Amino acid sequence: MKRMAFGRMYWLASWATPLVAVSAYLAFWPVVIEPAAWSPQPDAGYTGAHVVNDKLAGLKQLALQAGQEGPEFLLPYAGHLYTGLANGDVVRMQPDGHDQMLVANTGGRPLGLDVDEQGRLLVADAMKGLLRITGQGAQAKVEPVLTTVAHGGSEDPIRYADAVKVGPGGVIWLTDASTRFGARDNGGTFEASVLDILEHSCTGRLIALTPAGQARVVMDGLCFPNGIAFSADGKSMFLSETGTYRVLKVDLSRLDAGAGAGTAAVSAEAALAQGTAKVILDNLPGYPDNLSRGADGRLWTGLTKPRSPVIDFAGPHPFIRSLTLRLPRALWPVPKPYGHLIAFDESGKVLDDLQDPTGAYPETTAAVEMDGKLIVQSLHAHSVGWMPYKGPALAVQAKQ
Repeated sequence: MKRMAFGRMYWLASWATPLVAVSAYLAFWPVVIEPAAWSPQPDAGYTGAHVVNDKLAGLKQLALQAGQEGPEFLLPYAGHLYTGLANGDVVRMQPDGHDQMLVANTGGRPLGLDVDEQGRLLVADAMKGLLRITGQGAQAKVEPVLTTVAHGGSEDPIRYADAVKVGPGGVIWLTDASTRFGARDNGGTFEASVLDILEHSCTGRLIALTPAGQARVVMDGLCFPNGIAFSADGKSMFLSETGTYRVLKVDLSRLDAGAGAGTAAVSAEAALAQGTAKVILDNLPGYPDNLSRGADGRLWTGLTKPRSPVIDFAGPHPFIRSLTLRLPRALWPVPKPYGHLIAFDESGKVLDDLQDPTGAYPETTAAVEMDGKLIVQSLHAHSVGWMPYKGPALAVQAKQ
């Protein structure tokens, strides 16, 4: 009997030790995030204007050169398309994908692109800050425009430059998606974005750079601010806030880009309370990324991923979000690929909704309209997707 009792005790001990070790690891192992509690709205899912469809399925492909991937943002300019790729290349091509040529390599990860008033290419590089490219190919010159900005009483690095857009009066607007998780120091753009969204500390900011060279943080407290676009009259800015599933409309007359460098930024919460900003697309079924203007006053955004029930459930429970990072990466609550583009007007009315539930073209970050095509962007694809497009389907309009 004593021998049997000893055997049972030994068996229990052999299981208890690793279980205690695993439990201690899951409960106490340090992680890089410090999650803040928040309560997302209940996910309405694919209903209403976003009812499931397959209108984005079967995209035609414009292949990139061998080894290239990630045309995350597309800029139509002077009859060409410009895009930044994962290997640091900024590439120019014809709208049909032909004549691809290297403009320059930034040495980082180029995301948003625009052209300044002198016709020079501006690049929001997630690892290098705001850059400017003059010339192309062997004659290209890549120079930093903004790598730090005065914030909180000191010069603070721009850690995740995401979108750049030249606005009214030549002001250059830049989103710095996270001051907690820079792309350079956290494994790249996607990895850093996952960490920021899991933490939900909302440290993103909107930066304005005047033609006189004065830069300041105009709005802070944003939850991974991403794409930028402007209203047709130039009086309003549209700003996608990836971490809260929404798009904001900001009154530029109440958001003074030209104030002194020491002027305090307005928080996103205060801007909404004061009426400087309002939410025009809310509780989206995924994470909104870039913004672009299309024909007939349309604006486009892409949802890079659908919402995760695990992440939403864990919103009010910081410990659960810490626990997820202690799991093997394969078990992180990263949602499955799902193609999704939304067209909307300046009031936030959804005009078109295009989906591909199979996610064949991964991480749809947005689209541009050019030459009768809707040309689709992606964070990870090895091609540029496109489809013929003449405007919203009448059936979609009838549902509004």
